[in-house]
Amino acid sequence: MRRKWVIGNWKMNGSTRDVLDWALRAGQLAASEACTVGVAPAAIHVTMALGAADKSLLVGAQDCAAVTNGARTGEISAEMLVEAGCHFVLVGHSERRQYWHETDALVARKFKRAQEAGVTPVLCIGETRDERERGVTEDVLRRQVAAVIELCGIEAFAAAAIAYEPVWAIGTGLTATPEQAQAVHAFIRGELFKDAAMLAGSLRILYGGSVKGNNAAELFAQADIDGGLIGGASLVPDEFATICRAAAR
Repeated sequence: MRRKWVIGNWKMNGSTRDVLDWALRAGQLAASEACTVGVAPAAIHVTMALGAADKSLLVGAQDCAAVTNGARTGEISAEMLVEAGCHFVLVGHSERRQYWHETDALVARKFKRAQEAGVTPVLCIGETRDERERGVTEDVLRRQVAAVIELCGIEAFAAAAIAYEPVWAIGTGLTATPEQAQAVHAFIRGELFKDAAMLAGSLRILYGGSVKGNNAAELFAQADIDGGLIGGASLVPDEFATICRAAAR
């Protein structure tokens, strides 16, 4: 049985005091709940979160560079994340794809660098509202995953996770129904990994898209949803605790 993950993506939020206080509370959640709890604070706060939290809490990063080192002002390498103590890194988040124009090929290179450095990549995939309305959701997801498979091989997903995040449901208040989310997760697990049945069965696929305390239990009860990548709700301690409890049921 796949153990559920709940990862809080704090994005560009939080002061030092916020991070220290919340990392401590999130660490207590991780130690007490029957699910895996992780947080991805802003890069400057990663070491603070690691120092404040219970060791049960997974601390990760929101992005990494596609290269090892060199003249890349402002970038942070996967090796630096490992040295800092990060357990995972998000790659291909929709905001990176949208605002920084990250291509599928670049995301795949980041995925590869993360694995080579020894940090678990969480590949974020998802369609826009226009793509959903045009009925090309499956084509978009297939293309995004295929870029990683072509570069790294399908077996790379044995040491990775996927986060399905419909772009139209991020920060909009809109949420895919549990049935809609389940259908897409089942497609990812069944269609994209149909030639790797054992891998498909163990692959952890998280849902991200306006998950809140009042809808988490119904979403997480779906057969192919293995937890959540939580944005705004992860910044509210009581809300995040409710989501973690829903995953632990």
